[in-house]
Amino acid sequence: MSVSTAAADQSLCTPLPVLGRDVTVPLVTGGEVTYAALDYAASAPALQRVWDDVAAYAPYYGSVHRGAGYLSQLSTDLFENARRTVAEFLGCRAGDQVVFTRSTTDSLNLLARAIPAGCQVFVFETEHHASLLPWQHAHVTYLDAPRTPGQAVEILERALADRDPYGPALVCVTGASNVTGELWPVRELAAAAHAHGARIVLDAAQLAPHHPVSVTDLDVDWIAFSGHKLYAPFGSGVLAGRADWLQAAEPYLAGGGASRRVTRREDGGVAVEWHETAARHEAGSPNVIGAYAIAAACKALTEAGWDTLVAREQHLIAKVRAGLAEVPEVRVLSLFGDDAPRVGVLSFVVDGWNSSHFAAALSAEYGIGVRDGLFCAHPLVRTLLGSDPQTQGECGAPEAAPGEKSLNAIRVSFGAGTPDEHVDRFVNAVRELVRDGAKWQYRTEEGRCVPAV
Repeated sequence: MSVSTAAADQSLCTPLPVLGRDVTVPLVTGGEVTYAALDYAASAPALQRVWDDVAAYAPYYGSVHRGAGYLSQLSTDLFENARRTVAEFLGCRAGDQVVFTRSTTDSLNLLARAIPAGCQVFVFETEHHASLLPWQHAHVTYLDAPRTPGQAVEILERALADRDPYGPALVCVTGASNVTGELWPVRELAAAAHAHGARIVLDAAQLAPHHPVSVTDLDVDWIAFSGHKLYAPFGSGVLAGRADWLQAAEPYLAGGGASRRVTRREDGGVAVEWHETAARHEAGSPNVIGAYAIAAACKALTEAGWDTLVAREQHLIAKVRAGLAEVPEVRVLSLFGDDAPRVGVLSFVVDGWNSSHFAAALSAEYGIGVRDGLFCAHPLVRTLLGSDPQTQGECGAPEAAPGEKSLNAIRVSFGAGTPDEHVDRFVNAVRELVRDGAKWQYRTEEGRCVPAV
């Protein structure tokens, strides 16, 4: 084995350092265990590198853009350099804008406010609510769930062929599902959109933390993502892409920072000249810490090497899938089939188990944090489960008898900071719970399953 190969194998086994990796939690059965955070799809832990960078800057924190003092000038430079770092991370084109927002949801709502009048929007029903819901005041077409990547392209092409060919149009699509982890054919969907005169925005909330994402390579018009899923949980997000619709739209928020010049009119009102830069949609004091944290995460992931990060995650995915496949009562949810490429997000149901009960037992008895429910993607999960909208059953009671339809699902998700032990513990816990049942009694409290006192 060469030195380079040995180093690659070693790096494959080493997760990136994250905060909370040594936190212990109590078990209802007694004792404590290191917490296994397997809910990365909701919020990933902060990279230690991100935390260290933010801590080093914190004493120098100051107002941005118009302060004359040294700390204000330093913070302004840091904020604008963060914008450039994100643009480089996303492979933005010359002329593209990077707007800092609060989250993916905020970014897509901003774009929804900026689309031209009469714009037709096309969105698959399989989207996360952040991508599904912002367009309701536009002329929106909801597309049926595809069962293959090729079918997704065909469905979109048929819908676009029937649209008004002279008006503006926008396609919104996810890069990786927050329910199944499956990768969507973004480049092909972008080509179909552009062939029919439409633009496309990519929800990269679940893709950017796991794979390199490039506006140029994917040929998309905008990308939206959240810092808290990219190991930078400081309440910041990004909308990056073409400037023209953003420059033509009314500011997302009206206030200081978005305005370039304000004067009184003769009629007693005010006249406003808005910025045409990203500042147009960043009114108010920006989240400098959040923007800097995102930039720090972009640098850390790039320097760690995407080939190594992706290879290690695929190793973890294979372990989880192999372990769950050994439990006949477990059914992993999928749109595109077992062989579809995916990121470290998997959802499943267990015959005879209430999903909330199962997730509560994983936490209380094994120190494993997962998520249960419909994952803010209700139409998709109900399509995968084949169930109608219903409320969750009482905790401890079977959600569905063996062979019957489940109402909710369980999601396990992981990433660059996940050690093998967490994945191994999860697989063993699933096996033991299905075989032996829960060791503790549970009850329903405010709709959630919790251990009984």
